[in-house]
Amino acid sequence: MDAFYASVEQRDHPELRGRPLAVGGQPNQRGVVAAASYEARAFGVRSAISMARAVRLCPSLVIVPPDFKKYRTVSQQVFTLFRAVTPLVEPLSLDEAYLDVTENAWGETLGMTVARRLKGEIRSATGLTASAGVAPNKFLAKIASGWQKPDGLTVIAPERVEPFLRSLPVDALWGVGPVTARKLRERGIAKLIDVRSADPARLREVVGSLADWLQKLSHGIDDRPVVSEHETKSSGSENTFARDLTNLHDIRQEVADMARGTASWLAKQELFARTVTIKVRYSDFTTITRSHTETATRDESSLVNRAVALLERTEAGRRPVRLLGVSVHNLCDVVTPTRMPRLTPELRLPFDCHDGHEDRGRHEDDQGHEDGKSHEDHDEPDQSDGEERRRDANPAEGPVDRELACVRRPRDLARPRTEERIRRQQRVRRRRSVHHLHGPGGYCVVRLWMALPAFSATLGGSGM
Repeated sequence: MDAFYASVEQRDHPELRGRPLAVGGQPNQRGVVAAASYEARAFGVRSAISMARAVRLCPSLVIVPPDFKKYRTVSQQVFTLFRAVTPLVEPLSLDEAYLDVTENAWGETLGMTVARRLKGEIRSATGLTASAGVAPNKFLAKIASGWQKPDGLTVIAPERVEPFLRSLPVDALWGVGPVTARKLRERGIAKLIDVRSADPARLREVVGSLADWLQKLSHGIDDRPVVSEHETKSSGSENTFARDLTNLHDIRQEVADMARGTASWLAKQELFARTVTIKVRYSDFTTITRSHTETATRDESSLVNRAVALLERTEAGRRPVRLLGVSVHNLCDVVTPTRMPRLTPELRLPFDCHDGHEDRGRHEDDQGHEDGKSHEDHDEPDQSDGEERRRDANPAEGPVDRELACVRRPRDLARPRTEERIRRQQRVRRRRSVHHLHGPGGYCVVRLWMALPAFSATLGGSGM
């Protein structure tokens, strides 16, 4: 989990073992804690707090700059071990994943046995230890994974689910953070099981549309399957500056550089993006976002110009800026960039990711705007630091309006699946429905540790 980076550093530097350690930036440069060892956590140091605060909490704190290349290498080692056991691996981050081990390469029938063997494989391959949780579904496995760390193995058998749930506080629910938990406690909802009997209207006042989902979780119900492949939704970067930026020219340059980075990422991934978003955090921590949506593109100059233009809808240059970010959204997996004539409603494909021309007022785009473009502004207090249009002349038809076609691949075309894989996944689904309560399987979370937590992954299987 959060200590993954710290554990790798302690593995590689024996002199750091047993000492309070934080991976992150320097305190005099507005650095943030990326990971804290358990020795540091005893002082109140945790990830996402400023390094300056961390040093105040723990004056003897050892600060190590992050080495993400090394962390990715270790992560790849562990995920290779996971995928050797089951193809149903759902990564959550660099150091966490769900695994469905209903059917596994070892032929084991118990999720607990798979988790124990994987712990041993991880230790042998990386020198890090692992803590695991096994349960009937992803929600319970996630909680179990952190129950006996470090180097633990927690199993929640189907008959133990209800007693286990009754012991949990409300913030054990997925999506309930400290602020939401405080609001729920103010309304008399302090334990997880209190959500079951809570008035739905009062619950929605706090969690909105999550109310029904949280009530299902409070009964231990989580039917989400392990999904080994997720479609990328967005990508971007942001930077907190050592000193506030006040010069508009400098701010524009920073935004332009980040926009070039997103264009490079789109080119490498062979994707187009419709929406460009910038994020601005002022010196008082007020955070705003500004977005612009139009025809999909990955053209660098177009993305840079759009991102820089969004600054005009902010107070950058008039207020000191602490953080800037640029991201792209509404991504299209392009088959082939093709010039296409106007599409009538009858000819429009259901997976077209761009709008036509003449019927734009009738065809709703992603943002619901009639002109094929949209602007979105969001202002919010934040206390954390932590395509191009082308006009061509058609010799036969005269001047016509054309644009670069961005066609989204149907999922089955984008990632062909073998018949055997489809049959195997169907068998897994059937087993999940039959053995959810009675079978010998379950979901399991594994976290890597080195005398302290270092890596986390969640193994999953039905009925385990």
